[in-house]
Order: sequence, then C-alpha cells, then structure tokens
Amino acid sequence: MNALVKSEGKPSADLTAGQSGADAKQYLTFTLGGEMFSINILCIKEIIWYSSLTEVPMMPACIRGVINLRGAVVPVMDLSARFGKPSTPVTKSSCIVIIEIETNTEGERQNMGVVVDAVQAVLEIPASEIEPAPTFGSKIRSDFIEGIGKVNGKFVILLNVNRVLSTQEIGAMGQAAASADLTLTHEGA
Repeated sequence: MNALVKSEGKPSADLTAGQSGADAKQYLTFTLGGEMFSINILCIKEIIWYSSLTEVPMMPACIRGVINLRGAVVPVMDLSARFGKPSTPVTKSSCIVIIEIETNTEGERQNMGVVVDAVQAVLEIPASEIEPAPTFGSKIRSDFIEGIGKVNGKFVILLNVNRVLSTQEIGAMGQAAASADLTLTHEGA
C-alpha cells in the first residue's frame, strides 16, 4: 500500500529546467465498483482495514455509520451510495480511508471515513497530465470531479473531496430523509 508510482507523462518545462517537479501532486488511488479514483494525498490522514461500524438512525443512505478512531467518533461514508450507485459490498480488501475535510468557511476541520473496494498506490501526477472535469458523460456529478489524470495510458478520476464529502449537503440530505420519515409516520397514523 505504500508504493509511490511516477506518471510517465511528458516532463513539463519546469522539470526540464532543473526544478524539482513542484507542479506534480501526489494522489492515493483506489478502486470502487471496478473504476479507478484518486484523492489528493494531502487530505488523507490514514488508511485502515474495514471493521464493524455503529449504525446511526436517520442518517442519509450514503452514511454507513461511525467508527471509534482512537477515542474520536468518525462518520463513514459509502462513496458508491454517494455517487447514486448500489452500496459497496464489503470484501477482505475493503478499506476505510480517513480524510480530513473543511467543514465551513472558518477553516474548521473534521475527519471522515470513506469505504473503498481496495487501495491501489500513491501516484505522482504532473499538472500537465491533468485535464479539467468533463461536463458530460460522467457517471458521477461533475462538481465531484477535480480533474482527470492520465497515468501510463489510463485515466484516473481525481475527486474533489470538499464537494464529495460536503457536510452541509449531507446534513441537508439527512434532514430531508428525517422529514420524509416524519411525514410518512403522521400520514399512516
């Protein structure tokens, strides 16, 4: 899980001028439903094996539950469900990637876990090998995509973690689900 793989893209002008490759960023790649995704390594706190979760009532469908991470309660999201797909089945290679996100404009930060099928590698992708997010044809919302990286002839979807893991949007989904449940309960009475 700790291999660093360099993309074999064309070197940028900065690299050929003798600079250290400051335009390249490192991304953790992982599979989810047979597709390759990645997250900027600077957002990632740690990777743990999938273990039992505590389910929390009235949460949005994309939140699987919470885990106890060294005394801290960390919510765990099912990325497949967040992308509008069926829930990810847990296998022996399933992992929870712990990501630190900004929760508001004041810079408050929170840890959140995401369930992935398997962690692949850490890739170094030069900015010259990253294309903007497509505006059509994607199986997930375009605002979830930071860009598309080209690595050794293959494409890797670079996720925008602040959009995918938006606590405000997920909270609104939870409130909408709770309101719908309450309405159904009152109508059935």
